[in-house]
Amino acid sequence: MTSAVSGDSLLAPGWAGSPAAGATSDSAYLGALLEAEAALTRAQAALGLAPARAATAVTEAADPARFDTASLAERARGGGNPVIPLVADLTKAVGEEYGPYVHRGATSQDILDTATMLVAARTLDLIVADLERTGRALAALAAEHRDTVMPGRTLTQHAVPTTFGLKAAGWRSLVLDARDRVAAVRGALPAQLGGAAGTLAAFGAYGAPDPAALPAAYARELGLAAPLLPWHTLRTPVADLAGCLALTTGALGKIAADVLVLSRTETGEVAEGSGGGSSAMPHKANPVRSTLIAAAARRAPQLAATLYGSLAAEDERPAGAWHAEWEPLRDLLRLAGGAARDAAELAEGLRVRPEVMRAHLDLTHGLVVSERLSAELAPVLGRARAKALLTGLARRAFAEGRALGDLLAEEPELHDTGLDLDGLTDPSRYTGCAGVLTDRALERR
Repeated sequence: MTSAVSGDSLLAPGWAGSPAAGATSDSAYLGALLEAEAALTRAQAALGLAPARAATAVTEAADPARFDTASLAERARGGGNPVIPLVADLTKAVGEEYGPYVHRGATSQDILDTATMLVAARTLDLIVADLERTGRALAALAAEHRDTVMPGRTLTQHAVPTTFGLKAAGWRSLVLDARDRVAAVRGALPAQLGGAAGTLAAFGAYGAPDPAALPAAYARELGLAAPLLPWHTLRTPVADLAGCLALTTGALGKIAADVLVLSRTETGEVAEGSGGGSSAMPHKANPVRSTLIAAAARRAPQLAATLYGSLAAEDERPAGAWHAEWEPLRDLLRLAGGAARDAAELAEGLRVRPEVMRAHLDLTHGLVVSERLSAELAPVLGRARAKALLTGLARRAFAEGRALGDLLAEEPELHDTGLDLDGLTDPSRYTGCAGVLTDRALERR
C-alpha cells in the first residue's frame, strides 16, 4: 500500500499514518484515475468496440510509477482538472497504434468521478473495519461494566445514577449506526460514464450499437455499481458520502466528548490507555486520541456542507460545483478514517475506574436519588409534604455535610412508615433498567 504519511500531513495528526491516509493520497488518486482509464478501454473491448490488444496496451501503460503527480497537478490548471494532462501522458505512453483508444468517448468528469468512487470505496472499507474493531471493544466494556454505577449527568450536573455499561452500550450503538450507513453507501457507489453531456452520444459515434450497455460493462470492470443514469449533475453519490462520513465523525465525536469530560483531573472516572505528553508539563497524560477525534467531529459538518451545496449544479455539467467537491470530500474521507482509527485505539485501551465513579455518587450527600425518594415518600406523606421535607433536608445535607439518608432517619414522621431508608438511598439500587437496556443493546450485531 502507498505510504500513509504524505507531504501534506504535518498539521494533520488526526489522520497522518492512518490506513485512510494512504488510501486517499495523491498516488492513490493517480492509481484510481489510471484504473478508470484502463477499465474504459477494456469495457469497450469486451463489447467489441476496441481491439483486445488495445485494452492490453492501455492497461499495461497505466502504471502509476510512469507518471509524475507533481507535473500533472501543475498542468491541471490549464484545463481545470488533472484528467486532461493525464490523458495526454497516457496516450503517449500507450503509443501511436493504440493511443487513439485511450479515453475514447469519455469526458474528464467521467474519469475523475469514477476514480473518486474507487478511492472512496477503498477508504470506506478501511473505515468499516475500524468501526467494527471499535464496536467489539465497546461491547466488551459494556458487558464488563454492566452494573458499574456512576452519576448520570444532565446539563453538566449530577442527575440520577446510571451505569458505565449503559454508557458504553450507547457509544457502541452510535458506532454500529455509522458502520451500517457507511457499508450501505459503500455498496452503492457507482461508476460514472456519460460523455460530454451525459448522453453517451460519442460512444455511438465510435460505433457502439448500444451505447447504453457500456456503463454497466464499465462498472463491472471496476467493481462499482452500475449507474442508472450519468450523474454529472445528479450528485446523490457524493451527498451520500457526505452524510455517512459526517455521521461517522459525529458519532465518534460523542465518545470523545464523554471521555474528555470523564477524564478531567478533577473527575478521573476514565483515562486513555496511553495518554500523550506535554512539551512543558511532565506530569500530564493528555487524552490525545479523544482530542483528535473531537477535532475531526468539529470540522466534518462544514466539509459536508460544501458537498451538499454542490448538489445545486447547473446544466449538464457545472462550472465550479463539481470542482468544489474534490478537496472537501478527500478531507472528509481522511478525517473519518483517522477518527475511526483513533476510536478503535481509544476503546481498546480505555481504563475505567469504578471506585471513583462510586465515590462521586456521594458528592451530593445522597441527593442523587432524590427523584426516587420523592416518588416513595409522596404516598406516605402527601406530595406537598414530601417535597417540602426533601427540599429542607437537601439544604441541611449541603450545609452540614451530612448524608441525606442519615437526616431522613432522624425524621420522626418516617419512623413507623416501614420504609427501607438504607435501600432507598443506595444509588446502586436506583439504576432503573440500565442492565436490561445494556443487554438489549449488546444483542445487536
